[in-house]
Amino acid sequence: MRPTLVIMLKEPRPGRVKTRLGREIGMTAAAWWFRHQTARLIRRLEDPRWRLVLAVAPDRAGLASRVWPAHLPRVAQGQGDLGARMARLLRGVGQGPICIIGGDIPGIRAAHVARAFAALGAHDAVFGPAPDGGYWLIGLKRSGGIPARFLGDVRWSTEHALQDSCATLPDARIAYVDTLRDVDTAADLAQAR
Repeated sequence: MRPTLVIMLKEPRPGRVKTRLGREIGMTAAAWWFRHQTARLIRRLEDPRWRLVLAVAPDRAGLASRVWPAHLPRVAQGQGDLGARMARLLRGVGQGPICIIGGDIPGIRAAHVARAFAALGAHDAVFGPAPDGGYWLIGLKRSGGIPARFLGDVRWSTEHALQDSCATLPDARIAYVDTLRDVDTAADLAQAR
């Protein structure tokens, strides 16, 4: 059974995606960047070693969107904060090992994803840290149960997000893979280029 890679994506409309970046460079420019960034990312990460699934938001518009490749399966992210949406995806999409990434990390290559899935061979969970204390990848082996409070009470968008997320997996063997930077601000965008 092939593992599953889920990319979480928002419909790239001005004012609905990358709003923090948009406040600095303009909402249209931020949406344009995200649309082209995610198109490149999807092309780079289509790989026979895993099944690629797009988790889209908003649910109805994302499922019907013509922006994303039609040949890739899509699921709705659903309601709730980031933790609730990721926990639901990690529990419910496919079978076997699963990793989730966002669409705003220009540095991701197939080799990074392959290392994350390899780490799940000897670990229950894997994280790809980000320099700001968050993470660009989360993955689970899914060979046992997932705790009921998984990804609850996480201080999202802070330097505590990774630490808080790991704390919701108290008995898990956790691996860490490459540190990569996401793009939230104009400074992040400049460093990514």
